[in-house]
Amino acid sequence: MQELISQLKENVGFVLTCLAIIVGIALLAKLAERFLPETRKVSPARRVSIISICAAIAVVLHILDFPLPFLAPGFYKLDFSEVPVMLCGFFLGPSAAVVCEGIKILLKLLLKSTSTAFVGDLANFVVGCSFVLPAAIWYHIHKSKHSALVGLLLGTLCMTVFGTAFNAVYLLPKFAQLYGMPLETIIGMGTKIHGGVKGVGTFVLMCVAPLNLVKGGLISLLTMLLYKRVAAPLFKIHR
Repeated sequence: MQELISQLKENVGFVLTCLAIIVGIALLAKLAERFLPETRKVSPARRVSIISICAAIAVVLHILDFPLPFLAPGFYKLDFSEVPVMLCGFFLGPSAAVVCEGIKILLKLLLKSTSTAFVGDLANFVVGCSFVLPAAIWYHIHKSKHSALVGLLLGTLCMTVFGTAFNAVYLLPKFAQLYGMPLETIIGMGTKIHGGVKGVGTFVLMCVAPLNLVKGGLISLLTMLLYKRVAAPLFKIHR
């Protein structure tokens, strides 16, 4: 009985932490928009439709994730779902990107459930926002091809630094706790890939950081290649 109560407290604490993080990110995006040049005005119905389209594309790309076993253990997977989220953020602003990211995670949970005790889903949302928010904010300050590139580079840097730290401080210990996998086992999985992995610090530096760099680089490249090409048919930007 005591063990059940303890587990319930852990789960409730995790849910409350998730809610606090989500609300904090949403407020940050809204606050940022108050200081940005005026974002593109669209009707509420069109705004909802654009976010919905991008979220639908994003969840398909999110489900089609795949591991990079030469970089990180198999429960870390690469996907390109941040591409439509980034396109949404470039077009409508930071808060729209956060909403799109959140809808993507909710749809994924409805379609595929979770295989990481919801920790991976929280990670995808938070780390994804740490990428799209800085990029979208920087782009809306200047709105040029050069600023888009700088914003994407800034987003990649933020995602790499924040994602690495967040994994070390919260995500890995919480995953080990909720999923029931000892932290030493997770570190051992990293050691099999990179012999220099000896603890949580070296694990995130040698496994998580490179994966985030690769993901940020690929998404940045795809965004730069696709934004102008898909903006007209997807967003009716030239209507």
